[in-house]
Order: sequence, then C-alpha cells, then structure tokens
Amino acid sequence: MNTEPTPSDTTALRARWHATATAAGADPAADPAPYADRLLAAWAEPQRRYHTTAHLAAVLTHLDALAPHAADPAAVELAAWFHDAVYRPDRSENEERSAALAERALPELGIDPARTAEVARLVRLTVTHDPAPGDTNGEALCDADLAVLAGAPDAYAAYAAAVRAEYGFVPDEAFRTGRAAVLRQLLALPRLFRTPHGAAHWEAPARANLAAELAAQASPDSQD
Repeated sequence: MNTEPTPSDTTALRARWHATATAAGADPAADPAPYADRLLAAWAEPQRRYHTTAHLAAVLTHLDALAPHAADPAAVELAAWFHDAVYRPDRSENEERSAALAERALPELGIDPARTAEVARLVRLTVTHDPAPGDTNGEALCDADLAVLAGAPDAYAAYAAAVRAEYGFVPDEAFRTGRAAVLRQLLALPRLFRTPHGAAHWEAPARANLAAELAAQASPDSQD
C-alpha cells in the first residue's frame, strides 16, 4: 500500500500547491512552501493507509477533468488539499478539524475571507458527500473524492484493502458489519456522482464495484 510519496510525487504535489495557491489569490509576498510542507507531512502520517498523499494526488487528478464544472476551481482545489488533512480513523471530527485548519492557514497566505469560507464549507461537505442541487463546487469535490469507487477491479480491491488496514484496530466481524452498512447506504443513493463527467464515466463501474464488495462480504469465504 502506497503510504509514502516518492520524491517525484512530492515535487509534483508541491508545484501543484504553489500553482493552486497563486490561482486562489495568495499574497505574492507569502511563501506557500511551508504550508505544502505541513500538509504533505500530515497526508503521510503513519496511521494512514488509504487517506494518503496518493489519495490526494488522485483527487487532484480527477479535478482536472471536473474543473470546468466548478464555479470556483481554485477553491475546490484548495478544499481537496485540506479535506483529509486531519485524519484519525478512530475519530469522527476529522472533517471539522480539517476545515478549521483551512480557516487558520488560508488567511495567513492572504486568501480572501470569502474564498476561505468556501474552502472550509467544501471540506465540511465531505462528511456527507451530498451537495445541494446547483452547488457545482461541491459536486466537483465530492465526485473527485468518490471517483476511487469507479476504479478497475484490481484498483478497487487495493482501495478496499487499504480501508480495512486503516481500521485494523476494529475486529473482523464488526468491520464486516459496518462496511456492509456503508456499502448498502451508498448503493441506495439515487446518484453517487453529480457532475456530468462523473455520471457518464464513474456511476456504472462504481455501482458494480460496490455490489461486488457487498456480495463478497456476505460470502462464506469472506468469513475465513
């Protein structure tokens, strides 16, 4: 499981952070590099198995396809950087703490209050992944975050294994019960993806992956 970024990955992410901060209106006199250092260190913490720099990079890559849908692509990209910046698998307040981190850091960079507030709102939205109709920023971020569900079967299996590893402290039976509930909840949604790109490219494979994992949870072989 890829929990540590390679030097080339780090370089690319740092360059992207700098470009995003500039596009979002950071003060030219402010140095964005220390913020990249702190964020990337957070995303590489040892308790992470799925919510890693690899996930951050994947969300940012998906946003390349979804940016035309967003009203404020710069705010959406900043929200991607912060949305799991605080992550403890045994805690329930990760999104709130991540949003609060954005609210402290972005004004220091010179990001204006309105955009800072929008970034924090978007981070908090990832609790439910349920943007209101017409919330194009929220739709773009949530679709990018959930795009992992639409991966090829081997990639989806690696994602599911990484999620299990993050919750290694949970006994197998309790994890299966909780995970099955999450899968059923997702499958019951009328739509997993809200952007046109997500609906066209990710909805069907995501539902197939979720259904396959749920069936495997119920299989006698999964109890071994």
